[in-house]
Amino acid sequence: MWKEFKNFIMTGNVIDFAIAVIMAGAIGLVVNGFVNDVVMPIVGHFAGGLDFASMKYVLDPAVVGADGKVVTPENAIRYGKWINTIINLFIVGFVMFMIVKAYNKTKKPVEEPAPAGPSDNDLLKEIRDLLKK
Repeated sequence: MWKEFKNFIMTGNVIDFAIAVIMAGAIGLVVNGFVNDVVMPIVGHFAGGLDFASMKYVLDPAVVGADGKVVTPENAIRYGKWINTIINLFIVGFVMFMIVKAYNKTKKPVEEPAPAGPSDNDLLKEIRDLLKK
């Protein structure tokens, strides 16, 4: 069983998949940083200085004790973070589209083989049929 597992893990597809997952995680961090630190401040600037990440609807406000410590944390719907996630999705989708488009341009066009003429058997059958007539 151990040998089968080792053979499975060492196949190219599993290793390629592991590399893809690691790269996706790294790219996700880069895209999140780009969205949160570059795009969203620009969008917020054109939206009148609005910070989407701080947008929320408070269901229950935080309860603060007499000593200044939070007794019960705030319960809120943070829809601003969701807006950031949607913008992130569009950026990732656009970047992936551009990568695939560039990759497709680098590939050689697939030449379709010329249609084959009738086979020898077909020609012989046709001659036979003509001779019968």
